[in-house]
Amino acid sequence: VFESAQVQDVGATFDSNSNKVVIAYRDTGNSNQGTAIVGTVSGSSISFGTPVVYETGEANFNAPVFDSNSNKVVIAYRDAGNSSHGTAIVGTVSGTSISFGSAVVFETAEANYISAVFDSNSNKVVISYQDNGNSNHGTSIVGTVSGTSISFGSHVVFNSGATEWVTSTFDSNSNKVAVIFRDDGNQGYGTAIVGTVSGTSISFGTAAVFESAKIFHTSITFDSNANKVVIAYQDFANFKYGTVITGKVSGTSISFGNPV
Repeated sequence: VFESAQVQDVGATFDSNSNKVVIAYRDTGNSNQGTAIVGTVSGSSISFGTPVVYETGEANFNAPVFDSNSNKVVIAYRDAGNSSHGTAIVGTVSGTSISFGSAVVFETAEANYISAVFDSNSNKVVISYQDNGNSNHGTSIVGTVSGTSISFGSHVVFNSGATEWVTSTFDSNSNKVAVIFRDDGNQGYGTAIVGTVSGTSISFGTAAVFESAKIFHTSITFDSNANKVVIAYQDFANFKYGTVITGKVSGTSISFGNPV
């Protein structure tokens, strides 16, 4: 147990500089505040430091990611205490604790289904989300960490339909960002798109459907051994079974194997 209260919107990342795990979550036992805690793995066990509040308002869709260029942890989240604006904050791990700089708004509208990934080729953080202020379009933005702060480029729409269940990963083989989502503008189909970071912006190729049915509860990661992305999701059309499919990025496109 790392928090003796109910937690929601949990995310975790590995800080390879300090060799610690950082967990970010909404602490329902403390007014739903955004909270982070540092974990130390030893053998097959994990121990924790003291929880640290990074957002005194309600924090949703907490998405932590480690920036290996600056050796900082970035947490992107929806700040319900500030009109549900998309917000990010930079944390520094020291020992078994973490300290934070000042929060920065990256979206002055309600941001949902937030996902964050570090692009180690461009040394940028890419945040993808549903922009409620722009017809729920799928949107990404590039962030640059400097010291204990983060600055952002311009918003880029990757899906002009209503977009849900956004998750992303960095493909270090192709040096691309892969974003998956449920495209409610196309019957809720499971869809993926490939992004290329240049400077403080990101451009996208053509979206590709990986599941011709509604999907929920998505997750994606990159397998550096097989050089494939692995997508997991709930397949609504197949008894809501948990389903996995692999994807191969080539240029700005992505192709898929068979769902399992």
